[in-house]
Amino acid sequence: MPHRAHLFSLKVGHALSQACVAEPYNGRRFGQDLLAGITVGIIAIPLAMALAIASGVPPQYGLYTAVIAGFLIALTGGSRFSISGPTAAFVVLLFPIAEQFGLAGLLLATVMSGVILVVMALLRLGRLIQYIPESITLGFTAGIGVVIATLQLKDFFGLDVASMPEHYWDKVATLVAAAPTVHWPSLLVAAVTLATMLLWPKLKLPVPAHLPAVVIGSLIGLYLNQHGLAVDTIGSRFSYTLADGTTGFGIPAVMPEFQWPWLQPGPDGQALTISWSLVQALLPSAFAIAMLGAIESLLCAVVLDGMTKTRHSANSELLGQGLGNIVAPFFGGIPATAAIARSAANVKAGGQSPVSGMIHAIVVLLALVALTGVLAYIPMSAMAALLLVVAWNMSEAPKAVHLLKTAPRSDILVFLICFSLTVVFDMVIAISVGIALAALLFMKEVAEMTRVREISDDPRYVQRPLPENTAVLKVEGPLFFAAADNVFGEISQLSRDCHTIVLQMYSVALLDAGGLSALNKLIERCQENGTRLLICELQFQPLKTLAKAKVEPIESVLHFYPSLEDALEAV
Repeated sequence: MPHRAHLFSLKVGHALSQACVAEPYNGRRFGQDLLAGITVGIIAIPLAMALAIASGVPPQYGLYTAVIAGFLIALTGGSRFSISGPTAAFVVLLFPIAEQFGLAGLLLATVMSGVILVVMALLRLGRLIQYIPESITLGFTAGIGVVIATLQLKDFFGLDVASMPEHYWDKVATLVAAAPTVHWPSLLVAAVTLATMLLWPKLKLPVPAHLPAVVIGSLIGLYLNQHGLAVDTIGSRFSYTLADGTTGFGIPAVMPEFQWPWLQPGPDGQALTISWSLVQALLPSAFAIAMLGAIESLLCAVVLDGMTKTRHSANSELLGQGLGNIVAPFFGGIPATAAIARSAANVKAGGQSPVSGMIHAIVVLLALVALTGVLAYIPMSAMAALLLVVAWNMSEAPKAVHLLKTAPRSDILVFLICFSLTVVFDMVIAISVGIALAALLFMKEVAEMTRVREISDDPRYVQRPLPENTAVLKVEGPLFFAAADNVFGEISQLSRDCHTIVLQMYSVALLDAGGLSALNKLIERCQENGTRLLICELQFQPLKTLAKAKVEPIESVLHFYPSLEDALEAV
């Protein structure tokens, strides 16, 4: 029972409580958390900016997300080692929202998604997320990887593209048409950055590859800019205006400030007006953000459990993710979830508790205040190269290829559907269809577990001769609507030729309303055919369902017995 309680527990700050209160927390463990937090914080700075840019908003909003959501989720969540912030999984979903509704709409959708995550936690839906098949999650991730990579080609090659079309194939056509406008200095920076990221791991140094890659790319970009070969940078691409009217380029060196999300710039640069129609328009996107965030964060927690031999609280993690996504938009934060790469780096760096996640957020905050002048020199093409590698890692291409080679046809079909929908349409459609497919596949698999077999001649069950036209059947598996129709349909056919049917139902743990309806149809058919139906060894849930529905014995038609032996004596 304690194990079951842990699975469905819901507590704010569950992971922090378990790691720092239930277990002794001392200076040595804090030192390890401090080192891990600094390491992951340094890793998160360029990634947070790059992912914000890829999502269609200025880079500082990625930093705000890592600071506010990263700190709150670590404080209130249910996974000890998860590091939360902007992730590649959201890029495909957020970019069209930012284009259509502006920053204000994106932040409002984030708040709504946080509320949905909290509701999911309160309903104890954390463990249900893990029933989504691998073919669906791989379809999402592979499709996201392809779209992210496509979106980076413009900056990677420095193409002269005024704006990207809405639909994927139109984006591809635009990029192909702009191919003659390749900007060779930008391409040089991107190529060197990408090569550094690919070759650096071979040195087996503890420094993550993207840090030296971004530094080297920035130095080359600085050199080229000083010699008249202009390379687009964060400082040249983005500008800002502070509350006092001060303007500048790059990232403002100010801490996140409270502001109502809908008062941020909309698609036309003006604040949005809250209305029911706006909420309705954003609701599908908010639901998709919540579902994708739940899947990503809980899958990350499962991976970390395997690395550390610990256990997370799924519902508490959903609660923490929800609280983080509700609060962060009031300080400019876009959607956040647990990032597998950063979380794994946290474990490898020696992280002991959620304290390392909170320290990581403080490190990003310090960079936001003190290093914005340096960050402005990072070339956009270097960021594009960084995101190309992120897209490749996100796609999990080796796992996808393995699935295509070895999986059953149904799983391959589901993978291709989710992949195609993610690439060609958008994540709202892909997630909606994916969840529906997951539910249908789950029902199909459970239905296949339900079967009926004749045991009339099986000496393990029947040790005495049976009268003519008597059948003893064993029903196995849950009798819910899809499976019950098939099972009781088979038995109905048999009732035409049998005088007595004995149903042994010890292996039936579930009888739902659909199963009850199918059973009532069978009873009616037996009554029409003059067949006796003897039901025995009912478990508690089916027995409770029958009692609640007032299904009672019918003379010469329906009888109930506690054991198979008692039923056979009455034949």
